[in-house]
Amino acid sequence: MGRLIRKMLIRRCGFLVVAGLAALAVAQSAQPPAAPPSQAWTWEQVKDRLELNNPTLLAGKLNISEFQADEITAHLRPNPTLGLLSDQIDPFNFGPAHGAFAYLLPSASVSYLHERAHKRELRTEDAKEGTAIAASQQNDLERGLLYNLRSAFVQTLQAKAVLQVSNQNLVYYDHVLKISRDRFEAGDIAQIDLDRLELQRVQYESDVQTATVNLRTEKIQMLTLLNDRTPVEQFDIAGVFDFNEQVDDLDAYRRVALDNRPDLKAAVQSVGKAQTDYKLAVANGSTDPTISLDVGRNPPIDLYFGVGVDFPLRIFDRNQGNKLHTKLDITRQEKLKDASEAQVFSDVDSAYATLTSNLTLLRPYKQKYLAQAVRVRDTLLFSYQHGGASLLDFLSAESDYRSVQLNYVNLVGSYLTAAAQLNQAVGREVIQ
Repeated sequence: MGRLIRKMLIRRCGFLVVAGLAALAVAQSAQPPAAPPSQAWTWEQVKDRLELNNPTLLAGKLNISEFQADEITAHLRPNPTLGLLSDQIDPFNFGPAHGAFAYLLPSASVSYLHERAHKRELRTEDAKEGTAIAASQQNDLERGLLYNLRSAFVQTLQAKAVLQVSNQNLVYYDHVLKISRDRFEAGDIAQIDLDRLELQRVQYESDVQTATVNLRTEKIQMLTLLNDRTPVEQFDIAGVFDFNEQVDDLDAYRRVALDNRPDLKAAVQSVGKAQTDYKLAVANGSTDPTISLDVGRNPPIDLYFGVGVDFPLRIFDRNQGNKLHTKLDITRQEKLKDASEAQVFSDVDSAYATLTSNLTLLRPYKQKYLAQAVRVRDTLLFSYQHGGASLLDFLSAESDYRSVQLNYVNLVGSYLTAAAQLNQAVGREVIQ
């Protein structure tokens, strides 16, 4: 009789523990996530750190400064030329009344190349357009790096979520093992069942170790992008790891992309620069005169001056090659602009399709599958403890619960990655 009472007490305690764990799991899923530690970096802080420290971005900013320096060079006027001449020197005149410099004819001349057809203004405009293109390319470089950083940020949050789920599963399974050991001591289950339960724990330990390594790896990748030497153990991030079902229609994202994509803007600017290059090539085909003024002394006349104009006879070279080259380049840049616009639509459409596909999978998980997995696991555990289900049924339910939890976390990570991809395709953050 005492043995039977002991079995009934153990079963009742097991049921209460399982019910308590189930209630705890439901409460944790209903409660908002715990507040991140104060030293954890948010996405805005990480993004600011990238702009301050990433060497590729810093090098790109110097490239813009180099183009701005080219603007100064393009705006410069031609330098005037000063010429000094001493003519009629007679080194063979040795007479007493004369000397080598008796008939010296000194003179000085100043000449200046006058640029016609607005060459200087066109050079300046062309250099400024080159700077604008470099700035757009720098924005496009930052767009790509921000996507890489956002993906690393999401993957780090995902690794943290997987580690949390793995730890919770291990804690839950340890409680199941404790109850099972009590049942074994009471003679309620066989040794082989207890051994199989204990062997199954290896999978949960492996999940925890794998998640720990993955989290560390993702943090290292983030620190590399940030060019930061903070120890991995002291580095942490904080962010919302969840999905938002509110998504605009595809045409809205296309319109935003056409207005914001820096690579498309650079392609449009390249067309304008090609047109300026052609105007400059035509202007360079015009003749530029060189105006000169000379002053000299010619004994017995004390002083004289003269004015001259030199200009090349452009009979053969009228800059025909550069004119044709720059004219063809206009058409080439227009084709590249069309290709860039097509790429923008392709990027937006692909990212949007991936995002909506993830949402389609996530909705039933959140509304149905998560709760079902908890209910099936707890029901089969209770049934197994009371002899209504086999050990294999319980282990299968436990494995299904683990798979559903991890699949949900991975789907949320895929959604956030797709959101980052859509932000990159659009050119700015449209989904936080």
